[in-house]
Amino acid sequence: MLLTSCRIRGVMSEKTSRIPGFYKLDIKTRLEKVAEFAGLTEEEKSLLLKEGNLDLKTADIMIENVIGTMAYPFAVAANFLINGKDYLVPMVIEESSVVAAASNAAKVMRRDGGIKSKTTGPYMIGQIQVLGVKDPWYKRMLILDAKDEILAQANEQDPVLVKLGGGAKDVEARVVESPKGPMIIVHLIVDVKDAMGANAVNTMAEAVSPLIEKITGGKTLLRIISNLADKRLVRSWVKVYKEDIGGEEVVDGIVNAWAFAAADPYRAATHNKGIMNGVIAVALATAQDHRAIEAGAHAYAARTGRYLPLSTWEKDEDGNLVGSLEMPMAVGIIGGATKVHPIAKIALKILGVKTAQELAEVMGAVGLAQNFAALRALATEGIQKGHMKLHARNIAVMAGATGELVDKVAEIMIREGKIKFNYAKELVEKLSREGEADKSA
Repeated sequence: MLLTSCRIRGVMSEKTSRIPGFYKLDIKTRLEKVAEFAGLTEEEKSLLLKEGNLDLKTADIMIENVIGTMAYPFAVAANFLINGKDYLVPMVIEESSVVAAASNAAKVMRRDGGIKSKTTGPYMIGQIQVLGVKDPWYKRMLILDAKDEILAQANEQDPVLVKLGGGAKDVEARVVESPKGPMIIVHLIVDVKDAMGANAVNTMAEAVSPLIEKITGGKTLLRIISNLADKRLVRSWVKVYKEDIGGEEVVDGIVNAWAFAAADPYRAATHNKGIMNGVIAVALATAQDHRAIEAGAHAYAARTGRYLPLSTWEKDEDGNLVGSLEMPMAVGIIGGATKVHPIAKIALKILGVKTAQELAEVMGAVGLAQNFAALRALATEGIQKGHMKLHARNIAVMAGATGELVDKVAEIMIREGKIKFNYAKELVEKLSREGEADKSA
């Protein structure tokens, strides 16, 4: 197991995301473990524990028509080793069993340096729609010939980004047949560095539109970023050894489950939803534009004209399971809500990522691990077992159970196959009466 050295309170120590029994600890103890790993301050710990850790003033700045705030559970998935580096992964999600599944998957993926994950670079696409051109194929050539002039005008809009090594890097042009006739679609390719990039790209697209109109004699209409960020991909891959997951029969089951998704879009949609369970949970924790990520992922899954799984699972020559994932991942660590939301800033500190590309690599790895966990459950015990255990506990709490009574009520409901609110209320009342009787005896 690879360990990472860090300095905590002036003393050299070893830290690892491998924390056995992490899920058994109470909230404050788990937080202390995370604080030690990430060097959180007392103020940051208090903020995480505070109910309503997004103040109304900040919320009112972020969006319109604010009348309050809503909290989701903020959890941490343990055990992740990605590109040889340990990570504790913040996840914000309302669905039970997802965080546990990610942690368990990461635990069996720690061999050989863990999950490998790489990105293709932070390139986003700005689209400019050109209408009313009689000779679009000829004008397409003129646009491409004017590339240097177009790029220069685009880069005048953001000298800071250019100084950092980013900015507009290329121009593409396509002629697209539409229900309203042919139109030219110009793509402005922009290196946005550590930002998600929407504001920079949109500004550049709008700035070069008059020049494109002059070149083509047409009229530009839409000038906006594309969320099909197929020049900003993350690729993640891993080998899972057969003996760590129950043998070749389990490997075969997982590969067959993937094959179902590869053959049937109805299954592929649910397969990819499992990937997005992990990706979007991290996106929410770090205040990313998760809607853009989701849209780009599903568009990419359908890029061949048929909706396909974003991951592939195979059995290698030794009978081990090997998995890979490729998808767009447009994320940022500067600008937007990432630098406004106080909890998002803490989430990034827990992750310890230094660039947007590193964040994308972590999110791709989490998506692959989450996908493995779902397929393994489906191919073995079935997905409902873990779900129903947590669902039963939730029902018990809703029915008024507290403390040890929660697990007692849940256990009885699961054993009897009656996970219902009314039955949970009956059990809570019955067990509470029995407990009171024992005390008075």
